[in-house]
Amino acid sequence: MILLRHGVMGGLRGATPVMSEDTLLPFDLSSVARKKVSVAFDGGMLSSNGGVLLLRGVEREDADDCDALRHDPIFKMALGRPPETGAALCSQPTMSRLENAPSRIEIARLMAAMIDQFCESYRRVPAAITLDIDDTFDAVHGRQQLSLFNAHYDERCFLPIHVYEGTSGKPVAMILREGKTPSGREVRTILKHLVARIRRHWPKVHILVRGDAHYGRREAMAWCEQTPGIDYIFGLPGNPVLDAMSRPLADALCLARATGAAPTLRRFAKLRYGAKSWNKERPVVARLEATPLGLDIRYVVTSLEGSARHLYETVYCGRGQAENFIKLHKAQLASDRTSCRDPKANQFRLILHTAAYWLLHTLRAAAPKGSAAAKAEFETLRLRLLKIAARVIEGVARIRVWLPTACPDAGLFKLLAGRFATTGP
Repeated sequence: MILLRHGVMGGLRGATPVMSEDTLLPFDLSSVARKKVSVAFDGGMLSSNGGVLLLRGVEREDADDCDALRHDPIFKMALGRPPETGAALCSQPTMSRLENAPSRIEIARLMAAMIDQFCESYRRVPAAITLDIDDTFDAVHGRQQLSLFNAHYDERCFLPIHVYEGTSGKPVAMILREGKTPSGREVRTILKHLVARIRRHWPKVHILVRGDAHYGRREAMAWCEQTPGIDYIFGLPGNPVLDAMSRPLADALCLARATGAAPTLRRFAKLRYGAKSWNKERPVVARLEATPLGLDIRYVVTSLEGSARHLYETVYCGRGQAENFIKLHKAQLASDRTSCRDPKANQFRLILHTAAYWLLHTLRAAAPKGSAAAKAEFETLRLRLLKIAARVIEGVARIRVWLPTACPDAGLFKLLAGRFATTGP
């Protein structure tokens, strides 16, 4: 970065120093191997951006780097081992064996533990939760089992299902599956297992299931209607019958836009509709929008009560946030690196990536309310709080960690360290 002498530099001279004297004072973390750990931002002129010299960086989301990182002092300390005298961490072959070790029963228990972790993350039992369910494209480049050719994506792929709590963004379940649209029976089975496990912790919690048209299957809707305390709102594909029912409102809307000054008009309507495969009529919300590009109509089917506008714009459109949760999991934590041949190993990888999601989600939740870190994406947290240069010296009774004096997030780092610190031996 180049700073102009009479512009930015002039403003920086009068700015408040990045760190106060209090920030520079050393502070303690949990002890490691019965040795006190003392940390301070007084390591001198170190840089956490040395990779800029290379201009291009490559990261391997598989276990390829384990042979080098097994000796990293910070990684060793994170696992409770002394940075210098402690044994090295696992190698790449060991990590590969770990991925392929769990049996189907052990994988099922780990997935159940993921749901338990979700429930136990709440200090109090919530009155209601929203389960956002969606699948995401995961390209494969080999002969992995469960991979199928998907005509929509024009590629062989998996379509793993992600389930998050819609308000908090907490992960509930990640399910590896073949690259095809889920059937109604599959959606119903997934929901039955998820809800049963959640109800073991919270028997009376109200659950709203929210998803796009892939999940608005008659089997899933019927099961939700038969299960107490469950509601749903799903996308619904349009068809000639629905279009005919909304045609009078659509014609009036297009006429109002053509004769008025507004470039875009939007209207909502509640309908009663029963597909041939359904056993009854269900409430359907229609959203009609007239723009210079033409008329667009979207439908959702729901068991909820309320105005058509509220159900569509507030309740259903809230599921758009799930796309951001998937992006954090898939793009920023590289959970699409499902390159093992055995589907059990790939499912285990999804579980490990979900554990990483929990770590960064918890780190972000601990940031001060209203701060930039409280809303930061995982990649930002990783670059600003995790990828910090450190110099580690192990002594007889103390492990000393030097961090860069010019670290721009030293205050936040120290605050979070205090919140996460635990009393050790």
